[in-house]
Amino acid sequence: MTLEICAANLDSALAAQQAGAHRIELCSALSVGGLTPSPGLLQETLHRVSMPVHVLIRPREGHFVYSEAETELMCADVAFCKERGAAGVVVGALLPGGDLDLRALERLKMAAGPLALTFHRAIDVCPRPLEALEALAALGFTRVLSSGGAPTAWEGRARLQEMVSAAGGRITVMPGGGIMPANIGALARHTGATTFHMSAQKRTPLAYSGLPGMPGDYAVSDEWTIRQALLVLLDHQNKLMA
Repeated sequence: MTLEICAANLDSALAAQQAGAHRIELCSALSVGGLTPSPGLLQETLHRVSMPVHVLIRPREGHFVYSEAETELMCADVAFCKERGAAGVVVGALLPGGDLDLRALERLKMAAGPLALTFHRAIDVCPRPLEALEALAALGFTRVLSSGGAPTAWEGRARLQEMVSAAGGRITVMPGGGIMPANIGALARHTGATTFHMSAQKRTPLAYSGLPGMPGDYAVSDEWTIRQALLVLLDHQNKLMA
């Protein structure tokens, strides 16, 4: 069983490592669904953690239909991550109707070279997710992050189970979205998934004031929450092996 932590700042990456998580998805701006992290955050995270770091490549908030210029920007960010030593990148691109933008994805794959490729939750917008899963497997993607087309992975558990079954081990389906220690075990049982994605966020104590009208605290991944999720997954794994 594998647990990936979505880390949107350095404190979150360090908490994930301290708790014993298996992998980090590094990003920024989780309040808008996650954006590409800064070069400094990437460099410092790679310097200070020993686990694999996969970097979210998303140039802006909003939809996943990208212009030529935006695709070029994403390719440049992928190349930068490869140069700096990231283990993988997390990407996604769609056509206006919601199908995969295969041309853009092929360019991103070429830029990534040997890096592991994850397709992010843009798949939850696809009208035919099982067909998209097949295309991504054929394209060489390692895994797909999905909530099963629902607001949370628990709500989308039926579709996630279908996706795990359809993947047949050729590509990993990684549930993500609203995952907590309280539901990760049941989600594993319902879907058959073996890899999970969570942010494990809590708000920092409010020590300083922010800009007028904005909070002074911020979200950070919580070491205790990650440890609890790992214990649940270990228990599930032990039961499977018994």
